[in-house]
Amino acid sequence: MEEQQTLPDDRLQQELQELQQHIGRIKEEIGKVIIGQDKTIDLLLAGLFTGGHILLEGVPGIAKTLTAKLLARSLSVNFTRIQFTPDLMPTDVTGTTVFNMKTSEFTFNKGPIFTNLVLIDEINRAPAKTQSSLFEVMEERQVTIDGTTYVLDFPFLAIATQNPIEQEGTYRLPEAQLDRFLFRVKLKYPSLEQEIEILNRFKDDFKQRSMDDVKAVLSIADLKRCQSLIEKIHIKDEIITYIAKLVHATRNHGDLTLGASPRASLAIMRSAKAIAAMSGRDFVTPDDVKYVMGPVLNHRIVLTPEREMEGIEAETVVKEIAEQLEIPR
Repeated sequence: MEEQQTLPDDRLQQELQELQQHIGRIKEEIGKVIIGQDKTIDLLLAGLFTGGHILLEGVPGIAKTLTAKLLARSLSVNFTRIQFTPDLMPTDVTGTTVFNMKTSEFTFNKGPIFTNLVLIDEINRAPAKTQSSLFEVMEERQVTIDGTTYVLDFPFLAIATQNPIEQEGTYRLPEAQLDRFLFRVKLKYPSLEQEIEILNRFKDDFKQRSMDDVKAVLSIADLKRCQSLIEKIHIKDEIITYIAKLVHATRNHGDLTLGASPRASLAIMRSAKAIAAMSGRDFVTPDDVKYVMGPVLNHRIVLTPEREMEGIEAETVVKEIAEQLEIPR
C-alpha cells in the first residue's frame, strides 16, 4: 500500500497515458463496426478495468450482443457465448462430472463458464435454478462441483443481455443475481444521424465482413497493469462520504421499498476511479460519481408499487437523491 502512495507523479501520469492509448485502440477497433453507444462502451471498459460484470438491457436489434462480441475480439482473451433457454441446466453452464470407463475414475468436464469473457445471451430466459449456477462464479471467480473447487483464470468477466419488454418465456432475475452485476446499462435507440451512418456503412456489407477487421489490441498482461493503475487513483475522504450518503439515502427513501447495499457503495467507488483514470486524471471528482451512479444503482433499488405504476424510473429517483446532497468541493 505504501508503494502505491509514494508512486512518483510522472510515473503515474505515464501509466495514465498508456491507459488512454489502450482505450483509444479498443474504441477504434469496436468503432469499425459499432456506431454510437459511447457511454455503453465506456461502462464496458470501466467494468473490464475493475473486474465488474455488466448487464446490457435493451430492445432487440440495437447491438447488445454485437458490442460484447466486439469487445472480446479487441482483447487477447478466451471468449465463449452461452445462449440461455428455459431448458438449460446448471451443468450446461458450469460443467459436469463423468465416469471414465477406461480409468474407472470420475473426471470433471469444464463447462463454457470456464473462460475469460463470457457472453450470457438473454439471461432472463433461463429459470432460477440455472441462474443460480452463476452466483458463485460471478462473485468468487470459482466453481464448486461435488465438493471440489475449481478456480477460474484471470481475467473473468461476464456480460449478460436481456430484453426488458418481452415477458413471455422469461424469468425475472432475483435481486441477489442483479446485485452481482456492477452495472445495468440500458441501451437506447440510435439518433437519426447515427442510423443514417449505420445504413451507409453497411449498404455494401450485408454480411458484416468489417467484423473480420477487428483485431486484439490488449493483452492479459496489459489488462493486469490497467487494473492495478485503477487502484492507485486518489479519492478524497469528502467524496467517499458523498458516496456513502448517496447509498444510505436509498435505504430511507419514501419512493423505494429496497435500498442499495454496501456492495453498491464499493461499486460506485471502484467504477468512479475507473472513469477518472479513463479521463486521464489521477483523482476522482463528483462528476465521476454522477456518471456511474445511475448504472450502478438502477438494478439494486426497488421502487414502490405506486411509483412503478406511475412509470417512474429508478434513475430518476437516484438523480433526485443526488440533487438533495451537498456536492463535495
